[in-house]
Amino acid sequence: MTTLLRCLIAGWKFHDYGPMPITFARAKAWLSQLKSKRDRQMAGRLLNSVIYISERETKRILLHQNQVLMDVLAKAGLSSKKLIYVSVDEAGSSSPVMLSILRNGAGLEQRGCKLLDSRDVLGIRDATSSLEEGAIVYVDDFVGSGDQLCTSRTSALQGVIGNFSEFLLVPCICEEGFKRLNALGVTVYAGHIHAKAERPLHEHSHVFDPPTKTRLIEICKGIRPKFGLGYQNMATMVVLYRNAPNGIPAVLRGSDKCRPFMGLFPRYRDLPVKK
Repeated sequence: MTTLLRCLIAGWKFHDYGPMPITFARAKAWLSQLKSKRDRQMAGRLLNSVIYISERETKRILLHQNQVLMDVLAKAGLSSKKLIYVSVDEAGSSSPVMLSILRNGAGLEQRGCKLLDSRDVLGIRDATSSLEEGAIVYVDDFVGSGDQLCTSRTSALQGVIGNFSEFLLVPCICEEGFKRLNALGVTVYAGHIHAKAERPLHEHSHVFDPPTKTRLIEICKGIRPKFGLGYQNMATMVVLYRNAPNGIPAVLRGSDKCRPFMGLFPRYRDLPVKK
């Protein structure tokens, strides 16, 4: 596939990326930063492995997985009035947005579900105390290692009184987070489980031949020496319409404040401050 064709496809496929809309020109400018034709070809191949979850797909997954979960719980004797949906707290988190999508699309409030934030310990205490039993459903857009969710879960559980099973609704979760949450007794309902094997730059992946993989890792570490392969070297390849997770390779994300290497999928915090 030619470089120009890759740029055209990127401009079509990722056009609604939130932090910085992607166009043909931006994709071309991104690749042009790599001076070697071979490097540009390898970066283009890496781009082909990106799993992009659009706004429409996000809504579809959340609503579908939620209905599946509700059906399972109903068969177990738990009505919707016994469900507490909890958003995961973090500055700038997409979790409240995901919960809002569910609230509106699935009519959660009309069904008698309770919607709370994991930091609202008193609210969780009052809700669980009055229900005595039911289910707590955490909602987020992406889970990588599970660190953030586990922190929020610990906070939420401080207020739980009674017998409550735990679930997670999420469009995508990494293999690491899935295993960790399962071990904690949190049942995951996800649209996609992001395996290590499908991440070209992960140490357990064999998607690319060794020379290509080694060179791309070198490029990433040159852009972000400490986090070239993202948080905990997870080298994730999932990008959501609202933001890219902090585990993606640096050649895709770019450097801090988009300088000196402008990424194709910068996170909001990477963008220059508007004056």
